[in-house]
Amino acid sequence: MDHLAAVTALAAAQPVDILHLFASEPDRLARLSLDVAGIHADLSRLALPLPILDHLLAAAGAADLAGWRARLVAGDIVNPSEGRPATHMAERGTGTPADVAAARAAAAQVAALAAEIRASDIADVIHIGIGGSSLGPALLLDALGRDGDGPNVHVVSNIDGEALARTLAACDPARTRLAVVSKTFTTAETMTNAETALAWFEAAGVADARTQTIAITARPDRAAAWGAGTVLPFAESVGGRYSLWSAVGLPLAIRCGPEALASLRAGAAAMDTHFLDAPLAANLPVIAGLADVWAAHVQGQPTRGVFCYDDRLRLLPSYLQQLEMESNGKSVTRDGDPVVGRTAPITWGGTGTDAQHAVFQLLHQGTAIGPIEFVAVREPGHNMPATHHQQLLANCFAQGAALLKGRSFEVALSLSGNDPALARAKTFSGNRPSSTLLLDRLDPHTLGALIALHEHRVFVAAVLLGINPFDQWGVELGKEMANAMLAGDDLGFDPSTADLLARAGL
Repeated sequence: MDHLAAVTALAAAQPVDILHLFASEPDRLARLSLDVAGIHADLSRLALPLPILDHLLAAAGAADLAGWRARLVAGDIVNPSEGRPATHMAERGTGTPADVAAARAAAAQVAALAAEIRASDIADVIHIGIGGSSLGPALLLDALGRDGDGPNVHVVSNIDGEALARTLAACDPARTRLAVVSKTFTTAETMTNAETALAWFEAAGVADARTQTIAITARPDRAAAWGAGTVLPFAESVGGRYSLWSAVGLPLAIRCGPEALASLRAGAAAMDTHFLDAPLAANLPVIAGLADVWAAHVQGQPTRGVFCYDDRLRLLPSYLQQLEMESNGKSVTRDGDPVVGRTAPITWGGTGTDAQHAVFQLLHQGTAIGPIEFVAVREPGHNMPATHHQQLLANCFAQGAALLKGRSFEVALSLSGNDPALARAKTFSGNRPSSTLLLDRLDPHTLGALIALHEHRVFVAAVLLGINPFDQWGVELGKEMANAMLAGDDLGFDPSTADLLARAGL
């Protein structure tokens, strides 16, 4: 990654005072504020000097970001460890003609099935999946489902039987449909949950439960052999964490109507167009991705916090954890060479204003510093008194301002009766970086754009770091060991693991 060497050298020589940047860079707010597809992004409070951004843009050119972006759209191999393209953009209309045509045909099948279910007497759908097969649908339902008029959709992912038991207790088997979602249709947790759910149907006298099951998979042959009556395929080249645009988005179409899923895709397509066409220096995903690399890889900051000041987005941090950490949580380049320095930061977060009374103490006065991203929505999604939304937005904007401004010891001393010890406890260092994404409203179109923004920024960061964001080999080793334990195989486990297995009777 020689293209990052100049930026890395500058980082050590230039400690960043963000407030000073506003004074010394009169065009800072203009350059780092962008409006795309119903999202206003203000990145100006990040610890990113404009000269550094220019160096990062040059590094992106040296890393052939434009070429990798073109290869992504052209359906070329961008996932070398698995020998695959990554065609999730085709699900929203951008890609090779063959990929786009296949995606449109699959989308029509999803829309027809959703319309059929919505017109029936089905009251509940149980959606069983894990990872991308659950995180995406759960986010969509939680963000948009309150206003839906279709059947309730329950997402079950955990192999812990408690999760499935609670869902089954809330449903009437005579008026419930089962959807099983697995890219390979072999995922252990998903298939175990599916078999238990089928047993529940059969115990209630639903004799044809298996043939009534909807299978969503990249392996329709396995789903058919399993006995699913309806099979919705999606492409093998669509990764799980990018799959909500495909048939995996069926829960949104069932709950809110096929047009909601179409609008979600359209919003993502608008962000795709911006990412592909806008100049790099005015390209929101590009600048966000470069800022991510600057903070994590160059400055060595270990975390990136995401705090949503809208309860409908409370699952966004969990969704982004998989998208960002599974994609870029790598230690080697796409060529297999070691990466020196951090790749993906640890993504975490919560919901405002709850988080202010829990974790914001660490953000303001703790010793671990990393960029914070605030996500808010200008228009409320409720008809409660206006003061609710006014207080919500005021708190969101105030937290970013407070992280930046801080409070000096001298001011704290005047507020502490000249008690130095108390004043130190009330002193805030300030100069802590944050950004804000302000959505015009939260609807399928804008949510689609928001998710696509994060997909593209992850891709930009991966290109700059030279890593493959589309594989996830780190998920496999633990699965292999769990299967060995259940089979009684002795892999020479360490003493602690052996003792735990014995205590649990495994």
